[in-house]
Amino acid sequence: MIEKYDIIIRPLLTEKNTMIKEKAKTVCFEVHPWATKIQIKKAVEQLFNTKIASVRVATISGRMKRRGRITTRTPDWKKAFVKIAEGQKMIEFFET
Repeated sequence: MIEKYDIIIRPLLTEKNTMIKEKAKTVCFEVHPWATKIQIKKAVEQLFNTKIASVRVATISGRMKRRGRITTRTPDWKKAFVKIAEGQKMIEFFET
């Protein structure tokens, strides 16, 4: 079984994800490629002590990289969009 610290790899902090966080109360994470929606939901609820309304996942395929005549491929990874339930405090990564 995958541990909760292995499921959530890192939060995705981009400009687009920040706008989604403010408007739709949705937080984006990079997650383990084999993690399911139920495992992601339980891991976020336990790590951040908040209720989750829904989880959406997207598998991002790796890009082709080329250096001279050698071509390689970056690995595939999985992104999770976690929507916070109504009335719950938003997850803040950089609290003062």
